[in-house]
Parts: sequence; C-alpha cells; structure tokens
Amino acid sequence: MSLLSKLRCAFTLGQGVLIENKALTTTNDPIQFFDTWLKEAESTGVVLPESMSVSTCTTEGRPSSRMVLLKEVDQNGFVFFTNYGSRKAGELEQNPFAALLFHWNILQRQVRIEGRIERVSHEESEAYFHSRGRGSQIGAWASKQSQTLDERQSLVDSVKFYEEKFAGKAIPLPDFWGGYRVIPEKIEFWQGKADRLHDRFVYTKQGSKWTITRLNP
Repeated sequence: MSLLSKLRCAFTLGQGVLIENKALTTTNDPIQFFDTWLKEAESTGVVLPESMSVSTCTTEGRPSSRMVLLKEVDQNGFVFFTNYGSRKAGELEQNPFAALLFHWNILQRQVRIEGRIERVSHEESEAYFHSRGRGSQIGAWASKQSQTLDERQSLVDSVKFYEEKFAGKAIPLPDFWGGYRVIPEKIEFWQGKADRLHDRFVYTKQGSKWTITRLNP
C-alpha cells in the first residue's frame, strides 16, 4: 500500500461512527447508488474495495461463503468469474441463487445483495479472461479448483505443463472457466452510526421498479 493510501486510511478510519455522516437518502437507482459507494471506498485507499463475499447454498440448504472480486456492475447485475468446476459453481448450477456482501469497515458501510444467478456470455468471459495477466491465465488452466490436491508439487507441475503447451502463443479461454452474473432482487445499504443506531435501506425489485423500505438497526 502506498504512503498516500495509508494516510487516507488513517484519516478516514471509523468515520462512519466518529464523524457525523448525512443520513442515507433514497434514490430510484440502487445500482448507481452502489457505484457511488464503491468509488468512495476506492478513494479511501482501502485495499481491494471490490472484494465481496459470495454465499451459495446446496439443494439440501447447506450454505457456504467465500471471498471473490467484483469485476463488473451495471444495470444487469454484479459479475464475478470462477472455475465452473469449483464448489461454488456446482452449488450455483444446482441452486441458482446467491447472496453478496460488501463490507467497507473504514467507512462503516455494508451492502447486501440477493438475487438470481446466470452465466455471462462466452464473449464476456473471453474478453475478461484475456484482460488478465498471462500467469493468471495459465493458473486457470492449471488449477482444478476445489478438487483434492495430493501435494503442492502437482500444481507446480501442472503450471509448467501449460506454460510449455502455450509457449509463444495466445492462451485460449478454458471451456470450464467463466463468469456469473447476480441479477439483484434485493439490495440493502447499511451505514454505521454512533450508539449502534445505524441507517438501513432495503431496495426490493418489483417488476421493473424498486420499492424502498427503511429498517430498524
């Protein structure tokens, strides 16, 4: 982290509680509101403000969560990428609903998102895949994500194999790797306040419009 980022973090630490923030105000566009909050988190210097927890659930109702990186957000939803053979992908294919959580402690803010899941197009996955560093592209081929690994050396050997296989040429998108889009049905914005009297608004999708509800902290 740069010195400037460290200074920003120190200056803004806990401002959601220690500095009086304006109360949350409603807007008809929660996606635009989210984008504003994400940019404000970025401006603090916090590392990887696009980090989010993705929670999935088996058909038996057993949940699991993990951290991933948000790679795109627009009116269509929130996009992340993964190996389609991973545990999260397997659960999403069986039960196509997910919950996302962003937590920016430095601003005392959370955003909770619930919605349906769909795969992004092959073209979208390919475009993002080729925007990654070559090492990450090789890693996507080499790792059988979430499957048992007998020893670290096996992964190292797999990386070497694909480095040699694709030496001197473009690395193709694996057919087992790509993106998912969470199409939001519910979005909650949570702003921390002193004495735990937090501000909370929930947006719920009703047809093509959002209804807005304020919640007790």
